[in-house]
Amino acid sequence: MTPIVWLIIAAIIIPIAYIVWSLATIDRKGLVAIQTNLGSGFSQGASINIQRPPLLLGVARKLTPGSYEAKLDQWLALAGRPKSIPLTKLIAIKPALGFAGALGGMLLITSNPTPLFICLGLFITVLLYFLPDLLVYNTGIKRQEAIQLEFPNTLDQMLISVEAGLGFEAALERASVYGGGPLAQELMRTLQDIQVGRPRQEAYEALAERSTVTDVRSFVLAVMQADKYGIGIANVLRAQAKQARVKRRQKAEEKAMKLPVKVLFPLMLCIFPVLFIILLGPAVIRIIQMFS
Repeated sequence: MTPIVWLIIAAIIIPIAYIVWSLATIDRKGLVAIQTNLGSGFSQGASINIQRPPLLLGVARKLTPGSYEAKLDQWLALAGRPKSIPLTKLIAIKPALGFAGALGGMLLITSNPTPLFICLGLFITVLLYFLPDLLVYNTGIKRQEAIQLEFPNTLDQMLISVEAGLGFEAALERASVYGGGPLAQELMRTLQDIQVGRPRQEAYEALAERSTVTDVRSFVLAVMQADKYGIGIANVLRAQAKQARVKRRQKAEEKAMKLPVKVLFPLMLCIFPVLFIILLGPAVIRIIQMFS
C-alpha cells in the first residue's frame, strides 16, 4: 500500500477515535445533576448525587501512574489550564490516541512485516500517545516566555500605581485589568484566591508555583519578606523593576551575541555554494573546454 493510502486511513481513523472518545467521556448524568442543583439549590439535608467517572476515564486513570498524572497537572498549570484540555480530558485522550496509533501500526506491519515497518509502527504508536504531552508542554514553554517578556513592564505599572498612593493589592488589580497577557491572568487569579479567603502567603506561593520564570519567583519571595518584616513595598518594587530591566537587557545582549553563530550554518549551506558556483563556474567551464 502506498503512503497516500495510509494517510487516507489515518485521516479516517483519527476523527472516528476522537468522536468515540468524546461520546464515551461525556458524563450526561452528572451534567443533569449539576443543572438540577443549580436550578433548585441545595436544601438542608438534601443529598448530593456524586456520579462515577466515565468508563474510559476510569480505565485511563488506572493505567496512568500517580507521579505521571501529577507531572501532567503541573504542565497544565504552566500552560494556564486551557479550558479545552482539562486534566481528565488529557488523561482520557492519551489511551485513545495510543490505540489509534497501535491500530495503524498493526495495519502497517501486516502489509509489510519488515524491521523497518515494525519500528515505524512502534514509533507511530508512541508518538500519538505522547502527542498531547508535547502540545501541552510546548504551550507552557511559550506561555512562560510571554510572562518573562511582560514582567518588567508589569512591575513598572505596579510601581507607578504604588507611588501614586494605591495599595499593593490595588496595584495588582490595576496591572491585571490593564494587562492582556498571561501574567495579567496569573495576577488576577492570585487576587481571586485572596478574595475567596485564601491566605496571602499561600496565594503568593501558588503564583510562584504556576511559573518557571526566576524573576517571578524572586518577586514573590521579596513581596512575602516585605509583608513579613514590614518593609515598604515601593522600595521592593523599585528594586525588582530595576533588576528585571537589567536582566532583560542582558538577555537581549546574549541573543545578539549568539546571532552570528546561528547565522553561520545557513550562510555556509545556502549562500556560499551558490556564490562559489557563480564565481568559479565560468572558470571551470573554460578549463573543461580547454582539456576536452
